[in-house]
Amino acid sequence: MKYKTLTINTAVPSPPRARVLIIYTGGTFGMIHDAAGTLLPFDFSLILDHLPTLRNLFLEITVIEFEHPIDSSNIDPSHWLAIGQIIQEHYQHQDGFVVLHGTDTMAYTASALSYMLQHLAKPVVFTGAQLPISEPRSDARENLITALEIA
Repeated sequence: MKYKTLTINTAVPSPPRARVLIIYTGGTFGMIHDAAGTLLPFDFSLILDHLPTLRNLFLEITVIEFEHPIDSSNIDPSHWLAIGQIIQEHYQHQDGFVVLHGTDTMAYTASALSYMLQHLAKPVVFTGAQLPISEPRSDARENLITALEIA
């Protein structure tokens, strides 16, 4: 699987309180409407435009996005392995992990990863949303902020 990676430092100029890795697999959370009203994948490099309060968390956030976001109804064990491998590869350099996942199958992925990643000393938090982050009444913003605070 291919990924896109970006880092957002909300702690500038101070050192970050923590380093958190967000793994965006797909799902409603990261969708945004274009001018025609079609839902398209969200560009996480614009996250501070949609969620400026992230700056108040003083975190160094790294985002790894699946190159092609996945509808969670299409998640399979190969994706579980990919998420687990990403966490293992970044474990030494991160203080916590947030997995943004579609809500249809989030429980299955979280369960599989709980068996794959036993005895971790760092939190892995799953969250998703019922409405895209671009929607005015979206639960995505609060869900992400809470997940980052916990991680």
